[in-house]
Amino acid sequence: MNLMMLLEMAASGLGDRVAFTNGDDSLTYAALFDAAGAAAATVSQTGAQHLAVLDVSSLAVPVGLFASAWSGLPFVPLNYRLTGAELDALTEQIAPAYLVTEAERVGQIHGLAPEMVVAREDFLANARAGSAGEPSWSMDAEDVAILLFTSGTTGPPKAAVLRHKHLVSYILGSVEFASAAEEDAALVSVPPYHIAGMAAIASSVYAGRRVVQLPNFSAEAWIELARKERVTNAFVVPTMLARIVDTLEATDSADLPHLRAISYGGGKMPQSVIERAMALFPDANFTNAYGLTETSSTIAILGPDEHRAAMESDDPKIRRRIVSVGRPLPSVEVEIRDDEGVAVGPGERGEIYVRGEQVSGEYRGKGSRLDRDGWFPTRDGGSMDADGYLFLEGRVDDIIVRGGENISPGEVEDVLLEHEAVADAAVVGVPDEQWGEAVAAAIVTRPGKEAAADELRAFVKDRLRSSRAPERIEFCDELPYNETGKLLRRRVRAQMLGEAS
Repeated sequence: MNLMMLLEMAASGLGDRVAFTNGDDSLTYAALFDAAGAAAATVSQTGAQHLAVLDVSSLAVPVGLFASAWSGLPFVPLNYRLTGAELDALTEQIAPAYLVTEAERVGQIHGLAPEMVVAREDFLANARAGSAGEPSWSMDAEDVAILLFTSGTTGPPKAAVLRHKHLVSYILGSVEFASAAEEDAALVSVPPYHIAGMAAIASSVYAGRRVVQLPNFSAEAWIELARKERVTNAFVVPTMLARIVDTLEATDSADLPHLRAISYGGGKMPQSVIERAMALFPDANFTNAYGLTETSSTIAILGPDEHRAAMESDDPKIRRRIVSVGRPLPSVEVEIRDDEGVAVGPGERGEIYVRGEQVSGEYRGKGSRLDRDGWFPTRDGGSMDADGYLFLEGRVDDIIVRGGENISPGEVEDVLLEHEAVADAAVVGVPDEQWGEAVAAAIVTRPGKEAAADELRAFVKDRLRSSRAPERIEFCDELPYNETGKLLRRRVRAQMLGEAS
């Protein structure tokens, strides 16, 4: 098993079809295959042990990914938003590495020999001008395909190890080969160092779907590009979808007639946002995809029919599924376990454990976190109903313990977001002398709307137990998210406590 197997099949059967578009430039599947082979030959001659890309989405990303697979080197997409010192720490971990980056950053990379750092344009030009040579990649499923450094929202970044067997098993189990029509186009706006960015490349190549790259996201740029390229499929994180919906509602026109499918994930989707999005695009198929870096992307899906059934139902049990992440893929097992590691029943809360061929659970230099039976502890809290629908409740570490009672921040946030004046909400625990921790909420109000703290407190108390009503409420202009849509809860807490974040 090797990622190159996916590209080889696409190039053989769909060689003339455009694979990737970025601005006015593009690559067909045949051209991508040839460029990957040429780049692999070049990198192999340098003695590098990794092929890294420090760049926004560009044609260098898929070329680099498949060149890595061809040459047997791990592919390492780095976060271009990190500081110089943070990047130095990461490049030291992967040296000796061949690194592709923007031209202006070539002389700014420390920890790598100057000849091992190349500008994106030079890398692409050389790859396109070279010869692919005969296929020579390893088919050892245990070879490392990608190293993805975690976002570091709760500590220093660590490199998740994804082997070819993990990624290929995910693609083969979830994507049908050449299933996309020639006119299909997927708009990808998540950064390449996010697992969704890597999964989008692999799944689109296997399906034969053209990928339209958006290097820097803004709602206006996304909408314009979607119209220009007649985008049929799109993947967004919740914060992106919220901004797209706000922008389209302000213009009173969705006007994206080709858009047939919208997938979202990477963070908690507010119910109000998905409801507004479905109203804007009544004919589009919405899919909520839940997964982690360590699981090679998606492990559970709430599909289009389930979205519609939830929205149309008067049954509270079915209606509630709109805020679930759906049911596990057939190739994946999921359990909810308590603090003692014992599986709990339907509706009971605990930590989400997952097992399957696509699950890695391994970190470079730290070994595997799989238990002896192959289960991976995700550190995500959640519950599963009797019909197998999975509900997320945030990170286990974020649970608020008030007087011995465990309170899920997500549960309180969901209620706050039902209030007509609340645009966004973040709930955290703060120290409390009497109860150990108290519930605190940071609130962003909608333009032109107001709500007093006492009003919001009563709103929650009427819908949940009084112990879950925020004892402290602060209003702010916006909440801190990272670039992949994850709420930076520790920063919210630090700001409430007046600490440096």
